[in-house]
This record gives sequence, C-alpha cells and structure tokens, in this order.
Amino acid sequence: MTETQANTVAALAGKPRFLALDVFRGATIFLMILVNTSGPGAEPYPQLVHAKWFGFTLADLVFPTFLFAMGNAMSFAFRKPVATAPFLARLFRRGAIIFVLGYLMYWFPFVEHGANGWELKPFALTRVPGVLQRLALCYVLAGLMIRWLKPRQLLLAGVAMLLGYWTILLAFSPAGMAFDKYANIGTQIDLWLLGPGHLYKKDAGFDPEGLLGTLPATVNVIAGYLAGLAIVQGGELRRTVGRMALVGVVLVLAGLAWSPWFPIAKKLWTGSYVLLTVGLDLLLLGAAIWLIEIAGFKRGTRFFTILGRNPLAIYLFSELFVTVLNMIPAGAENGTYEAAGVDIFQAIAPGSLGSLLCAFAYTMLCWAVGWWMDRKGWILKA
Repeated sequence: MTETQANTVAALAGKPRFLALDVFRGATIFLMILVNTSGPGAEPYPQLVHAKWFGFTLADLVFPTFLFAMGNAMSFAFRKPVATAPFLARLFRRGAIIFVLGYLMYWFPFVEHGANGWELKPFALTRVPGVLQRLALCYVLAGLMIRWLKPRQLLLAGVAMLLGYWTILLAFSPAGMAFDKYANIGTQIDLWLLGPGHLYKKDAGFDPEGLLGTLPATVNVIAGYLAGLAIVQGGELRRTVGRMALVGVVLVLAGLAWSPWFPIAKKLWTGSYVLLTVGLDLLLLGAAIWLIEIAGFKRGTRFFTILGRNPLAIYLFSELFVTVLNMIPAGAENGTYEAAGVDIFQAIAPGSLGSLLCAFAYTMLCWAVGWWMDRKGWILKA
C-alpha cells in the first residue's frame, strides 16, 4: 500500500458514514422501482420512461445514480487495510454473486408453459447482460483501479476511458454508424460473443447493458468513489459541498457541450451522458448533504435509509415479485399486476396519473418488505 493510500484509509477510518449518503442511495432505489414498474393500462409520464435513443429523461438518471452511489459506498467499504489476496478474493466473489443473481433474475421463473405443459426455459434464450450484471462488472473493474491508482490517477483514468470509448465507437463501427443502435461496434461485439438469444428481447439484437458500455459506466462508479473521498477529506463540510456544486455545474455544462459530437444517450452510455449524470449526481448529493448534515433536517430520512440499507434485496424482490404477480391469472387481464393497474388504478385516475399511482403503490409494497427486513435485522450482502 502506498503512502497516499495509507493516508486515505486513515482519513476514512476516522470519520463516520454520513446519513445523507444512505438517504441518497435509498432515494435512488425508490425511484428505480417506480420507473421499472409503471402501472399498465396507460402510458407513463414521459419523464418516467427512458429516452428511446438520443435524449434524456428523469428515468435515465436512475441507473447511473445507483452506480455513483455504489462508488460512494466503496469509499467507505474499502477504508480498512486488507492484503491483496483477500481483497481480490472478496472483490471477485462479490462481483460474481451479483452477476449470477442478475442472470438468474432474468431466467426466473425458470419454466414456461409450452405445448407439452410446463417446460424449462431454454438457456439459449436467456439474457446474459443486464442491470445487476453491469453493476457487477463495474464494481470489479472500479475496485481493481481503486486498489492500485491514486485519486488523481483515477481521475485521469476516467477521462481516458470516456475518450477511449468514443474512439472505439468511431474507429471500429462502420463509417457513419458509430451511434447506430444495431451497427455500432458494441452491438456487434455482443452479437458475436453472446448471440441474439442472450440479449435484451425487446430491442431485437441490441442490449442497453452490453459489454462495451461497461467502460464508460465504470466512470460513474469512480466518480462516486472520488466524491466520497472528497467528503471525508475535504475539511469544512460547507466548503466541500460548495466545491461539489461547482464541479457538478461544470460537468453538466461539459456534457451538454460535448453532446453535438457525442450525443447524450443512456442506452449507448455515451461520454456526454456520463458527464451529465455525474454532474447532476454531485448537485443532488451536495444538496442532500447540505440539507441533512449542515441544516440538520433529518425528519423522514429513515424512510429512505430503510431502502438504502438493503438495496440488493429490495431491488431483487421488486423485479421478481412483479413477475410472479403477472403469472397469476386475474379476470380478462394477463396477470394480477396488470389487472390491478387497469381495473383499480385506471378506474381511480385514468391515464398517466393512474399508471403512476399503481407504480407508487407497488414501490410502497417493496418499501414495506424493506421495513420488515430492517426490523428483523436482515441485510442481504453479496
């Protein structure tokens, strides 16, 4: 361990984890479930739907914010000095578990009703990339870089990864097709390595969590880690929050300025998208720290910390249980969740509001599961 890394560890070990960081992560999980489970029967509000390709909505902020929050947590999880072999074993073990959980989540419920009754869902048609899979790959890659690079080197590595990803898209995609959904080099790599059967079924040969996109997505994790270091090493908290806000504004403007050449696109995870989302996350985290840690406004924070303490378990439950609900027949609808959205929430408030109320009700159900687990002291750790 270098002297710089030792100083970093000492600084982190001497300060407690800020409540604002757990609230920030919990709020991200809340919004993630709300976006992922929009109520059926009507179109959701446009801001709660991912941009089709180029563009940006509130929904597009959720996933990079979770990566940013993960990096933030890593700045505390890695604060104790650990020998290289145990560190690598823990890093790869946790990454592998998260990856496998993500894969099994897409395979669930493992069976389907075919011509001969219930049959095992074929492995050849199971999606390999995914949200948790990308989290796992980014976690491992960022962890390796954090282990051996100083903060300034991490910053330079992040810049190199964004520029390198841009260069790869431009240099190895067919001429003029670098930002085409199906022709870009990232999609071609996924098709070559995995085949269309293992990719996202709704996009016909394109996967928004493809392998090449791991490079720029890891920058969101590194940014969260560096923000965590800045918080505990920055001295006076008001000054640190002010600097975070300034950097956040600069990054948002930089992302917008880059977008004419490298368009903002969540599904392609472009460099401009990374700068924009990191900038917004710095502003949001800075606001949370100011409100909770400086102004002392802590009322209601437990609502979000319940989600923030058990993010993996609550996310898995939210994805799996809605699948179970949709497997249970209910009247003329395809499943219980669809029936609830159409027959109950659309009757109460037709249109987008009903869709939002249905998603909110389901999100609160997931929160209740988190509350119950919190009372039992059950924490799912990979």
